[in-house]
Amino acid sequence: MTPPAVFRRSLGNFLDTMRIVRRRFAVRKPDYPRIAWPVWLLAWIMLTAAVFFRLDHAAGTRWGEWPPGLARFTEFFTDFGLGGWYLIPAALCLVAANLTDWRGLSRRARMLVYNWTCFAFLVLGAVGLSGIAVNLLKYGIGRARPRYFDDFGVLSLHPFAFDARFAGFPSGHATTMGAVFGVALLLFPRRWYIALAITACIASTRVFVGAHYPSDTVAGFGLGCASAILCGLLFARLGFIFRRSSAKLPVRKTTFRLAGYGGTGNRRVASRQGEDRVAADRP
Repeated sequence: MTPPAVFRRSLGNFLDTMRIVRRRFAVRKPDYPRIAWPVWLLAWIMLTAAVFFRLDHAAGTRWGEWPPGLARFTEFFTDFGLGGWYLIPAALCLVAANLTDWRGLSRRARMLVYNWTCFAFLVLGAVGLSGIAVNLLKYGIGRARPRYFDDFGVLSLHPFAFDARFAGFPSGHATTMGAVFGVALLLFPRRWYIALAITACIASTRVFVGAHYPSDTVAGFGLGCASAILCGLLFARLGFIFRRSSAKLPVRKTTFRLAGYGGTGNRRVASRQGEDRVAADRP
């Protein structure tokens, strides 16, 4: 296929996506579940403050004194909190979907591409938006990192210094892990504790490598989780991945799968096609 034809297909897929999103925004009312956001915000602030008063000073004084084995362990796993692990695959998935000839796919293949595209958009939104927010906050606040505890103490603020030494609060890695946990919570609500254990452990490595105080990681984790949930609520309104619920978080649709569909699965998808409009409305 020639480059102009590829460009036309890509542009056509993008314009189709924008038309679908605009139409769904226009016809679907902003009916979101009654979540007690002020209560959760207060709990997040109080937990961050409690960790600050109880743990931050101790973490600053212990920096550089952790056992060598623990230091090596945390230095390895802390890199899994980098946003690139999640943003780059999601972006590549969207590029591949954008270049795909949707009309030439079978129903089964179209469903798989549709679901993977929605999933990539969700990850990109949750991790990407929270990443932008945390960078604005951390450089705007300018808290010194625990590596410089002896020089600046536990609470030294240098707003808009744009210096990596003063980019401690909130933690960017912990924010990414919070967003990953939020996505897992929405998709696999019955296994939330497994996702929480894994993501919280990775977020906590930022303390042991001297990059952040404990309160930095708590604040970042909460920010990332909130970002993922907000993206999930928006996706539920648009009918992507989730269906809306008036009393709780969005509920994952039965048609959302990232693996192959069997024969029975194909019949179920076909029977629900009018409800979800997945064959005609790609994200």
